[in-house]
Amino acid sequence: MTERLYYTDPYLSEFEADLLRVQPLPDGRPAAILDRTAFYPTSGGQPFDTGTLGATRVIDVIESEDGTILHVLQAPLPSGRVTGRIDWDRRFEHMQQHTGQHLLSAAFDRLLGAKTMSFHLGSESSTIDLSKEVPAGEIAAAESEANRIVWENHGVGIRFVDAAEAASLPLRKEASREGRLRLIEIGEFDLSACGGTHVARTGAVGIIATSGWERFRGGTRVAFLCGVRALRGCRALRDTVTESVRLVSVLPAELPAGIARLQAEAKDQKRRLKDLQGRLAAFEAGSLAARAEPCGPFSLVVQTMEGWDLNGLKTIASAIAARPGHVAILLGLPPPVSIAVARAAGAPLDAAAVLKQLTDAFGGKGGGRPELAQGGGLEGSPDDLVARAREIVLSS
Repeated sequence: MTERLYYTDPYLSEFEADLLRVQPLPDGRPAAILDRTAFYPTSGGQPFDTGTLGATRVIDVIESEDGTILHVLQAPLPSGRVTGRIDWDRRFEHMQQHTGQHLLSAAFDRLLGAKTMSFHLGSESSTIDLSKEVPAGEIAAAESEANRIVWENHGVGIRFVDAAEAASLPLRKEASREGRLRLIEIGEFDLSACGGTHVARTGAVGIIATSGWERFRGGTRVAFLCGVRALRGCRALRDTVTESVRLVSVLPAELPAGIARLQAEAKDQKRRLKDLQGRLAAFEAGSLAARAEPCGPFSLVVQTMEGWDLNGLKTIASAIAARPGHVAILLGLPPPVSIAVARAAGAPLDAAAVLKQLTDAFGGKGGGRPELAQGGGLEGSPDDLVARAREIVLSS
């Protein structure tokens, strides 16, 4: 069994070990097994460490079902004594997040009776899933309480106990593992069984900042950032606000009101545009219908249209088809071509069938009803599309 050096010294970033063997994983990658290691394997919501063994990169660390720690290598490793080096920035960032999670989970538990059901440390932010729904004000209260413990700079202790002793201790969550347990103790604020890596004092967490929350499986999922991640998050938010303030031309505190004003103006402009498009569509429909060409029992309009979206094409086509005996096939340019097909009530033509024949010939997709169909993504020259549309109507 590999000795886990991170259990007693999470700050150890360089160590010596004997290479016991290298074995291939099912995917063919080589994996080193050592007599001792400071590399943390993915476990308990915390990701693995990276680093080097000798001159070879460690790109993953896996704990197998029998407890063996597999150091997944970028290249084979020669046998013998080897020096391991942990990527410290990644390790310390994980230590900040994991310790911050203990504090935040303890704060939710102490203040609100909200238990942490699971924890995930992601590459950008971390989340805890709480046992019940928690409103924004109470999330802020727990956040403040957790930061109070951070700033009081309590020691973070590690101790080992057997199952009998653990049963007599006020653990925040009942341990799921049997046998000897590793406990993380943060002053009198939190005592939890945990195999992860943590900072030595809470002050090293820096700050705990909740970045969002949502309802999740009958409870609440809370996203948070600690330490260096909180700093990165603050910088990203600053840059976003600075650019937004420049674009909206308001002070930072006025940004929500400025955005609301722009949204109201955009909504009003959209209503006006819709009204004008409706008037223009009626004019276009009248103009096109006046030039409709006889095509068997129909008065046919087949026309390419620049600058109209599919809704506009449907409006114009429907207005043309409101006239007895009229059929409209409107093709929106530039390619890929959008299309609207409409026919007058009672006209012996299936608009959806016409559309299908065109999409079979020119690609794209769409659908609709016998009186009105629409689609998009057609490829081909406008002249070919117009000619084929005429042929389909003539043969109907």
